[in-house]
Amino acid sequence: MSLVETARQGPVLTITLADAEHRNVLSAPMLEELHGALDLAEASPDVRVVILTNAGHVFCAGADLATAAAPGGAPRDLTAVLGRLQDLAAPVVGRIAGHCVAGGVGLAAACDLAIATSGATFGFTEVRLGLVPAMIAVVCLPKMRPADARATMLRGGRFDAAEAARLGLITATAEPEDLDGAIAAIVADLLAGEPGALALTKRLVRELPALDRETAFARAAEMSAARFASEAAREGIAAYREKRPAPWVPPAAP
Repeated sequence: MSLVETARQGPVLTITLADAEHRNVLSAPMLEELHGALDLAEASPDVRVVILTNAGHVFCAGADLATAAAPGGAPRDLTAVLGRLQDLAAPVVGRIAGHCVAGGVGLAAACDLAIATSGATFGFTEVRLGLVPAMIAVVCLPKMRPADARATMLRGGRFDAAEAARLGLITATAEPEDLDGAIAAIVADLLAGEPGALALTKRLVRELPALDRETAFARAAEMSAARFASEAAREGIAAYREKRPAPWVPPAAP
């Protein structure tokens, strides 16, 4: 049985953590299958949005503690998954339908946007096991105030989805019955964006804050000029002026 399942619906690829029996722990086989799913997303230029979600009542319980300490084991492989989620040209939307701790928080934070069910709990529980949230800190810390990072990572307790949203680890929460509607609204917005522009926007959001001001302005000016000169921008501006959908916007359902 697959630990990670993929399903296509038009330009949307859904990746599901499907090892519900083991709380979707990040075992070596799970991570290997996640890489395979990301290979599929990267190899399919017509995939414009990726949804990362879960089967069962736990989104992800973190590392497989039985194997994670092995050389070349889960922690090292997890960094590659987190990096690929961030580097993927298509926006990644987290559909967090269950509890989310340790490495699972890293997966949620690596998504560009994420909605969690209101009853989900989160936590950096590593210190209570004698571990540190080292790998996931790379994707979590840029989203958090230093004071919040210290409080949650050092104390190691659980917190609810509303607090995860306040911390910046996810975008928002939704009641379970409203989760799919919230995800559909995000996907519709993303499909209204031009794919190349979305990919560049992902980059600038991640890269510009780390640059000094003058370098950031220079990089931003370069990116902006290139996009204004692009064929996609010409088509988008023409569509706006003519009050018609841009060519990349999917037709409305009948």
